[in-house]
Amino acid sequence: QLQASGGGLVQAGESLRLSCEASGFSFEYYTLGWFRQIPGKEREFVSGVAWSGGTPDYSGSVKGRYIISRDTSKNMVYLQMNSLKPEDTAVYYCGATKGVRSSWSDPQMYYYWGQGTLVTVSS
Repeated sequence: QLQASGGGLVQAGESLRLSCEASGFSFEYYTLGWFRQIPGKEREFVSGVAWSGGTPDYSGSVKGRYIISRDTSKNMVYLQMNSLKPEDTAVYYCGATKGVRSSWSDPQMYYYWGQGTLVTVSS
């Protein structure tokens, strides 16, 4: 299971850090991804990083503002969100996939999902 946390209400320009903890399995051989979803819309890829390391991937809308990282000793993945905008408001989910890099943005490729954490950015 994956457990996401860290969401909250912030003002535009502020920062938040989301956390995702795995329990019951090891992240080894997985890629961890962050997605976000607004009611009535599809789940949108935000960022992904392979547990083994390598260059993370970001969507164009967050690149340069968000940073994904992982702590292999704690089985944790983080999403540092800076310079937040009202359009970043969504429920954020973490997921785990064994798919290749080109499939990281496809939510159907993810085996596990966390329960989501709400991020609200006020203007």
